[in-house]
Amino acid sequence: MSIRPVEQVPVKIKVKTDIRNGKDKETFELTAFGRYYKKDSARFLQYEEAMEDGLVKTIVKISEQDGLILRSGSVKMRLPFRMNKSLRGSYETPYGVFEMMTLTKRMVHSFEEDKSMGSIDLLYELKMQGSRAGTYHLAITFEEEK
Repeated sequence: MSIRPVEQVPVKIKVKTDIRNGKDKETFELTAFGRYYKKDSARFLQYEEAMEDGLVKTIVKISEQDGLILRSGSVKMRLPFRMNKSLRGSYETPYGVFEMMTLTKRMVHSFEEDKSMGSIDLLYELKMQGSRAGTYHLAITFEEEK
């Protein structure tokens, strides 16, 4: 039985995060270069981000039912997503591990395999240590880096 390596496509990724907390709204935008690949029934985006404390590696995993954002490096975070479900995640700091809860309101994704491009649209409510941290709208688009 031969194991075929997963084909990874170099991509340009744009991440836009809107955070609403009451009347306050913050927007963050990031452009990164990374890789896109498909493994079993899930699709993955992988990229690195330079932060003040060092490099952060991010993996976004999306399948039909679930989503997951994993960050490692100077930030360690695990955020799981499933429509209309509250799921437990974590955020690790030098001061300890914070419990996070996500309640996913929207999880829409589209992928054009032939063009190696796609988008992920995530809307979720976030609680940190039991307190409401806001409503997060994550819009991720990517396309093959030519």
